[in-house]
Amino acid sequence: MRPGPRGNKPNLVLLNFYFGFYLCLIEKTTTIEMVKSAPPATTSQKPSKLEGIKGRSNFLREPVATELLQDTTHFSEEAIQILKFHGSYQQDNRDNRVKGQEKDYQMMLRTRSPGGFIPPQLYLTLDKLSYQYGNNTLRATTRQGFQLHGILKKNLKATVAAIIRNMGSTLGACGDLNRNVMAPPAPFKNRAEYKYAWEYADKIANVLTPQTGAYYEIWLDGEKAISGEENPEVKVARLNDPNGTVIRGQEEPIYGNHYMPRKFKISVTVPGDNSIDIYTQDLSLVVITGTEGELRGFNIFAGGGLGRTHNKEETFARAAVPFGYVAKEEVYNLVKAIIATQRDYGNRTNRRRARLKYLIHDWGIEKFRSMVENYFGKSIEISKSLPEFRYQDFLGWNQQGDGKLFLGVPINNGRIKDEGNFQLKTALREVIQLFDLPIRITPSQNLLLYEIAPENKVAIEEVFYRFGIITNPEKIESLVRYSMACPALPTCGLAITESERAIPGFLERIRALLNKLGLKKEHFVIRMTGCPNGCARPYMAELGFVGSAPEYYQVWLGGSPNQTRLAKPYIQKLHHNDLEKFLEPIFVFFKNSRENHESFGDFCTRVGFEAIRTFVENYQSRVDKRRNTGGHRITVRDDVYNQLKATAETKSKSMTDILDAALKAYLKTE
Repeated sequence: MRPGPRGNKPNLVLLNFYFGFYLCLIEKTTTIEMVKSAPPATTSQKPSKLEGIKGRSNFLREPVATELLQDTTHFSEEAIQILKFHGSYQQDNRDNRVKGQEKDYQMMLRTRSPGGFIPPQLYLTLDKLSYQYGNNTLRATTRQGFQLHGILKKNLKATVAAIIRNMGSTLGACGDLNRNVMAPPAPFKNRAEYKYAWEYADKIANVLTPQTGAYYEIWLDGEKAISGEENPEVKVARLNDPNGTVIRGQEEPIYGNHYMPRKFKISVTVPGDNSIDIYTQDLSLVVITGTEGELRGFNIFAGGGLGRTHNKEETFARAAVPFGYVAKEEVYNLVKAIIATQRDYGNRTNRRRARLKYLIHDWGIEKFRSMVENYFGKSIEISKSLPEFRYQDFLGWNQQGDGKLFLGVPINNGRIKDEGNFQLKTALREVIQLFDLPIRITPSQNLLLYEIAPENKVAIEEVFYRFGIITNPEKIESLVRYSMACPALPTCGLAITESERAIPGFLERIRALLNKLGLKKEHFVIRMTGCPNGCARPYMAELGFVGSAPEYYQVWLGGSPNQTRLAKPYIQKLHHNDLEKFLEPIFVFFKNSRENHESFGDFCTRVGFEAIRTFVENYQSRVDKRRNTGGHRITVRDDVYNQLKATAETKSKSMTDILDAALKAYLKTE
């Protein structure tokens, strides 16, 4: 069992002062020197199966190293779990499943790209690999990385090796450790806070990078491709151990051989910039500068996370909360203190409740702060005041502030491909080859090309125009511009239903309905996922669709346009064919009852679901009468009516539908 942090001292009030002093000295010595490697017994229950797999992996080496040499089409379940730490998921294309035949196994590979940075050499390598080994596409993720899909097991090593040798990495892009650290993608050179956000996203990512030699041993046969010494500040920050955050005597000084209980997500942003969805992160840092633009420290937010499980009420989406302020000199120590608290006390028995948000929820923020302060060694200061956060996507042409330009290029659903008259993949390759431009992937699945000389603007626009790509954000359908979707079917193993392939049709139908209702200029944030894990962050959307069964979606309403408020589940199962029937009365209510220029999400939150349901029920009744559908009116007792109404609200269905189903079931038994 791992001993607690040094701050948890025994009560010595009744002991002799000198004896107590002696005990304190012993404690201060032994707590730091003891090797702490196994997860603590925070529960009497048995740790999850995956904890054993991680513990047996020899710091992420096995069974990946052995199975990679075997002439097979896929990895074992144990190897699959360890592969995630190396940045890869094993998938199969469900469109190609044939009963009685082996699955169409393939690997998805994800880059580790702090702040979304992709140098031109790496982008061109990824583009080439997508043709050589992948499915001819690249996908920008909602955490500012790229994904390659369709890689066969036999080509995985060559693919990873090529990425590493061309200034990239996949280490820690997946798995139970710190994931890709996010930062605003905008390259504003005249705003120091943006420079600091990039700088500390990169440094924190490096401090928390796994130190196991397994990555280079397996993918480069032990060769470390990246030359040059590690930043001394990063190295010191990783090993500095004032209060037990470092596990001594192990290959992984921060993680130990069991790593984290679950994935851990961090972002660094600037005041007011919510391009990175700050409230969805386990830990977020907000740059605080002085009057001269100098870095002073960071406001801290903690406890966000969106993953949940249908019909498991103990799992839920949660928004991060303000946690305090830390001076720049102490930022690494505080980040490590929060990591160590989750590492040592996060749930290692039930993976559904293993994220930091559940530890904070179960303990309460004050107990959590107290434990973090034990590791940190001092009290955490109160937060500095901040302006309201606002969503930004940075599309179109923008000034960097140093005389150069950057261009935000929209990517439909994050998928870079050539399709019909829209040849985005070819256009990007040509522009990057011609002008040697670096990239920042945005958290909304678009990308920014930057360091553009003004005299090259016309030539770049000509390339995009020639390949059918719109770069003017004003010409992009607004519902499309502010939407996101996860890949889902056919490759994601967790997908329940469609997302990336379904959302274009959903958006077209929603736009047609809005136009029909006289809301032609209206737009709002729409996000869709094929399962409840929430990779496209639907729980922060004004209108969110979450896959709940094949062809069915749970619908969430009430997020804000700036993604600063959680939405709430309105209906559990909506069949995609019923989209217009479901949304029409809600949109009519919105049109008739909104205040000033109130957004759709703000409207849903203000009026509340009870008012929406009441309007929908009455609206449907009026429509039935107007259409003269031949329906009949029946009368029920008041107590039955009240029970029917309560059931309808609970089940998120209309009273008519419930009564109709009940009568049909009753008549079948007669």
